[in-house]
Amino acid sequence: MKHEVDLQKYSIYTDLALESIKINKINKYDKKSIKYKDVNVTKLFVDKKLSKKINKKEGNYTTIEFNDITDSLNQNRLIKVLKNELSKFINVSKKDLILIVGLGNEQSTPDSLGPKCIDNIISTNQLYDLNILDNNHYRVATFKPSVYGRTGIETSDIIISICKKIKPSLVIIIDSLASGSIDRLNKTIQITDTGISPGSGIGNKRKEISNKSLNTNVLALGVPTVVSEYNILYEILVNNDLDTNSILDYVINNDKYNLVVTPTEIDFIIDCLSKVIYTSLNELFSDKISKSK
Repeated sequence: MKHEVDLQKYSIYTDLALESIKINKINKYDKKSIKYKDVNVTKLFVDKKLSKKINKKEGNYTTIEFNDITDSLNQNRLIKVLKNELSKFINVSKKDLILIVGLGNEQSTPDSLGPKCIDNIISTNQLYDLNILDNNHYRVATFKPSVYGRTGIETSDIIISICKKIKPSLVIIIDSLASGSIDRLNKTIQITDTGISPGSGIGNKRKEISNKSLNTNVLALGVPTVVSEYNILYEILVNNDLDTNSILDYVINNDKYNLVVTPTEIDFIIDCLSKVIYTSLNELFSDKISKSK
């Protein structure tokens, strides 16, 4: 016998729009799926009605699913797909400034995806300021603000201040996300034009970083690197049609912590994931440069 579950009560949360639809048992929604060998791309539009049901902001979500990130051939295939999907969100001129921000904590491996990407993304804005950058090149600036727990400053406040000063036409946010399922852990990339709320995946609700807060176009790019223990238990119970409410109640009442889980080889996986993302972005802007000549 199946049971209705108050997901908010049990902190059953995911940053992924597709998972939110599944968890909330939504049957009808606007999506389109494309297959590139073993890489699956799903395009989802969340309207006002769906937004309320799944607690995700209105906008476009592209979800890229893959099986293995550790093989170089798979990485190269994924880079091509990611570049292609990112290009559909990016519409800037040659003189426009693009700010790429890597959110996360470099001292915590599952949360270090954003900073690791920034360390390898090519910045060109300083060359533009020195007037030695060719007009065909795109202006890119990068920044990694760390996290509120280390700096004592809201991440969104830092980024808002920077945007007010340098006035980018596009802000690309890279961050680690939380998954609702082990199956998607480190095997999914989500791209959205709705922005992001740093730390929301582990229960730390911070100010959102979005088009509205930054007063410019925002593109969020994330990978789920952790999953909550409650999400894992919930998934097992639902898949086996067990008494979800009573079992979750027992576990939560006897558990002082809502732990998050990540693979033991997460350091190697983060290196692979960051390589795919920073290579895609570097090559994407190189492709734009070559096409503009």
